[in-house]
Amino acid sequence: MSVYTTEIASDKIASDNPIHQRLLKAYYLAEDYVKGDLFEIGCGEGRGITLLKDKCDSYTAIDKIKEVIDQLTAEYPDVKFIQDNIPPLNKIEDNSFDVIISFQVIEHIKNDRLYLEEIRRVLKPGGKALITTPNIKKTLTRNPWHIREYKAGELEALAKSIFSKVDMKGVAGNEKVMEYYEMNKKSVQKITRFDVLNLQYRLPAPLLRIPYDILNRVNRNKLKTSNDSLVNQIHHTDYILSDNADESLDLFCIMEK
Repeated sequence: MSVYTTEIASDKIASDNPIHQRLLKAYYLAEDYVKGDLFEIGCGEGRGITLLKDKCDSYTAIDKIKEVIDQLTAEYPDVKFIQDNIPPLNKIEDNSFDVIISFQVIEHIKNDRLYLEEIRRVLKPGGKALITTPNIKKTLTRNPWHIREYKAGELEALAKSIFSKVDMKGVAGNEKVMEYYEMNKKSVQKITRFDVLNLQYRLPAPLLRIPYDILNRVNRNKLKTSNDSLVNQIHHTDYILSDNADESLDLFCIMEK
């Protein structure tokens, strides 16, 4: 079973490569922080498990989809997997982990404050949590799979109301990545110009999900056809950690208990 919609991206679909590499970058950035007992919230199909599991003493991961958890359990017998809906983290005790990672999750969570409070609760004193989420300033259309998206200052303010230390950074792209981004932006604008009634923001999100996925897939395939070499060549090394979160593609928030 696959959990991938076009907004998540797959490493198995060539036209998804620029987005897959962008999402994968967060795990490479996490390498410098991983130690001790590691907890991943919202592991999906396990994009970064192979990269990080041997860099910590223990790896625990949680996700809501049972079929995916069952598959990962068979694939990674040295990792502990938990199936549950979050928040709260009902199956996790206080002060359990040295490091927590949760990438591209908070935008799906209705109660984002509880989500961050639960992360803080299960962190050990002095532990760090790393989260990523799209920067709404770089979002091209409404994503009906997201409850909300954040500006850098908004997420930073929320995190600072819960954690003792917060460092807001971003995941930005080099010239190659931004060439793709501008191509994508122009292509999306050609589609959204027909939305003269602004339905993408007026209709309930569930009604938009199927057309969003269809149009997103068509658009990614079109971009690959128009510049196949660029789409294929983008690598996680083309994404960089930036101190300018406000202008980055994704927000990368580092929080300490």
